[in-house]
Amino acid sequence: MNGPTTEGRKLSRSFGWLALLGTLLVIAGIIGLVYTGVATLTSMLLFGWLLLVGGLVGLLHAIESRGTSYFWLGVVVAALNIAAGVVVIKHPQGTAEALTMFAALLFLTGGVFRLVGSVVVRGPQMGWTLLQGAFGLLLGLLVLFDWPHSSLYVLGCFFSLALLFDGLGLIAIGIGGRRIVSMVSERLDETVPTADESIAAPEDEQK
Repeated sequence: MNGPTTEGRKLSRSFGWLALLGTLLVIAGIIGLVYTGVATLTSMLLFGWLLLVGGLVGLLHAIESRGTSYFWLGVVVAALNIAAGVVVIKHPQGTAEALTMFAALLFLTGGVFRLVGSVVVRGPQMGWTLLQGAFGLLLGLLVLFDWPHSSLYVLGCFFSLALLFDGLGLIAIGIGGRRIVSMVSERLDETVPTADESIAAPEDEQK
């Protein structure tokens, strides 16, 4: 009797923590959308530290696997990650400008390929593909024409939107999971006999 109830409470508590984490991410995303410049620098610093820590971990793995055929490849990749991490941490604004330019070029090339591909192929989703291509092309031009000033808000906006949508997803999972656990617990409480019923059942059979 206590087993399912205890497990249900643990699951409900876990889903509650997920919802709380999602709420924090949503708040962080909203703050990032308001202060996009701070969000851009924060995302660059996080990116740099991820590269640095990943490079150090990769270097440790490479040292552990010394004597193998991929030892030097692991060392080179780890060294590149460490160097890139140090550069990003020391120059977050310059890195943001470079990545913003790269993003603008990706939007431009993706938009052009979608436009040309939709016109050439003329598939059933031609209108939707044309709209996507036009939007990507327009976004790339807007970012490129306002560069390098656009680097102060483009990456921060994307980073904040990612936090916002991830947070909303976690909130939905947490609330939905708690509802499912509550429904299952109620069904179990209805189907599992109580102690008095389980004692009374053998006596009725004997009669």
